Amino acid sequence: MHDPTLSRNTPDTTTPPALEVSGLTVEFPGRRGTLTAISDVSLQIAPGEVLGVVGESGAGKSMTGLAVLGLLEPPGRLAAGRIHIAGQRVDTLSDAEMNKVRGRKVGAIFQDPLTSLNPLFTVGTQLSETIRLHLGLSRGAARERSIALLREVGIPAPEERVDHYPHQFSGGMRQRVVIALALAAEPKLIIADEPTTALDVSIQAQITALLRRLCDDHGAGVMLVTHDMGVIAETADRVAVMYAGRVVEIGRVEDVLRRPQHPYTRGLMGSIPALGKRVARLTQIDGSMPRLNAIPRGCAFNPRCAQAFDRCRHERPDLIAAGDGQAACWLHQQGDMA
Repeated sequence: MHDPTLSRNTPDTTTPPALEVSGLTVEFPGRRGTLTAISDVSLQIAPGEVLGVVGESGAGKSMTGLAVLGLLEPPGRLAAGRIHIAGQRVDTLSDAEMNKVRGRKVGAIFQDPLTSLNPLFTVGTQLSETIRLHLGLSRGAARERSIALLREVGIPAPEERVDHYPHQFSGGMRQRVVIALALAAEPKLIIADEPTTALDVSIQAQITALLRRLCDDHGAGVMLVTHDMGVIAETADRVAVMYAGRVVEIGRVEDVLRRPQHPYTRGLMGSIPALGKRVARLTQIDGSMPRLNAIPRGCAFNPRCAQAFDRCRHERPDLIAAGDGQAACWLHQQGDMA
């Protein structure tokens, strides 16, 4: 694993953020009441920046990405908050208007590349359709751009492979095609939801390196959703740790990984084996992520936290300054974090 403190491109702060989310809340109304899946989440991604979003299954990572893309499944709904992509507010757009934004301003890379591609059409046809729809190029020019994109993402012999079907590609090559598809219309933002989970370790490294390079080359902001801290260390500039639908810590990758400020983040880091170190037992976070209909009062993590005290059980903390980042933890007002 590379040292996460190695220098990366400085994000562009002279143009509008690739993504700005303020007070995002997602609810699922039902017969027995309304469940809150995402609660008051605020994030910002600069052009050329990779923000990693990490946490256990059920933390709300993918749900946040789907909300940004406008792809919430009914009865899910945006109950509060604002979403701006490259300076344009999108949470108030109709489905037809959002269809024009997806692809053009925001691209998506999902976990399973096979289900992201239509098996009935060649990859060239799928790339060309997106390019012609959003960029208005001729059929010939769209085909040439499709070949160029396949070459850029590392597909060998792209002039031939452009006419192949998805089943004729390996899993790693299909994910490269999906990345090319996400970049086809030159979006300002890419939502990458577990893009390496279905791939073996060596291919994972290639895909994360490719995603980082393309982000730098194209100046697109990337929201990288993953449960893998190794992927975060390799790829991201900043990281947001989510728990029970809220951001509990956010900061630069090197700060969060080396000096985590929230007990939950410390537990996640402590559960990862360290190369070159022998320990009798890895850290274990007791319990599990709470169900949406049973989120504890106060800090949602308090039943699993060995450092919880009375205030944690009654008041929900907001993000406050902690170390070089921010953490939603009352211990920082107590001065008890080592």
